[in-house]
Amino acid sequence: MATTVKITGKGQVTIPKHIRKLLGSDVVEFMVKGGDILIKPVNSVGGALNSYAKSHKNFNEIRDTAWEEAVRGRNK
Repeated sequence: MATTVKITGKGQVTIPKHIRKLLGSDVVEFMVKGGDILIKPVNSVGGALNSYAKSHKNFNEIRDTAWEEAVRGRNK
């Protein structure tokens, strides 16, 4: 089943709810295979979170901080 969505000027799309449920994760990985672009759920981001292992933050705070740092690092 194909679903068509619009890409905003900021490069964002809204993933339809039924697809988000199928992903089972709020972190995704984009892969290019041939002429296709695949979106794959990331169920474990443990490797990116190792530097936060001794903090007393909850998982969501740690994950969000790690992703923000990763994005900032790519945009430098």
